[in-house]
Amino acid sequence: MNLTIETKASPRRGVPLWVQVLIWAFLMGLLVLLGIGVSRAYQGTVQPGYEVPDFNLTLFSGYEYYGRSEVTISELRGKVIFINFWASWCKPCEQEAAVLEAAWRYYQPSGKVVFLGVDYVDTEPEARLFLKKFGSTYPNGPDLGTAISQLFRIQGVPETFVVDPNGILRHVKIGPFLSVDEIRAMIDPLLP
Repeated sequence: MNLTIETKASPRRGVPLWVQVLIWAFLMGLLVLLGIGVSRAYQGTVQPGYEVPDFNLTLFSGYEYYGRSEVTISELRGKVIFINFWASWCKPCEQEAAVLEAAWRYYQPSGKVVFLGVDYVDTEPEARLFLKKFGSTYPNGPDLGTAISQLFRIQGVPETFVVDPNGILRHVKIGPFLSVDEIRAMIDPLLP
């Protein structure tokens, strides 16, 4: 007696076409975002000649700009703007802190130059301790969501950008300033 057992194989169900399309679209989107990120990193920081777009910097209490808790770059047109990215955890930032403050005190009375400190990836308590320790008095505020540092495509801290009265970037300094004369060499030729 010959017994055969027949079993029916259940038909294989594949992944629906719409799910496949969705997965491929998601993967392509990730690749595009990765490509944009790599491209921006390859570009490095913005370079002289760059027209600085308008942005707002919210300032720490006690470090306002003439009593204002926020400064907008477009409102500073007509002045030389000295934008310094720093952080409390940055040792080279400590090296230049006294130099920056001395330069600020030199230029402040004229009203033709504005120094802005942009605190990068830091905590407010640590940033305030740093500012107090080094006697900083010029306007300073946090880079909320790293929006400003992304705008300038900074690579680290300290980095400084000097903008002329027309809103055009004229100088980029990567690393700490060692003297007030070094700062004056960048700013003085831009003054009317």
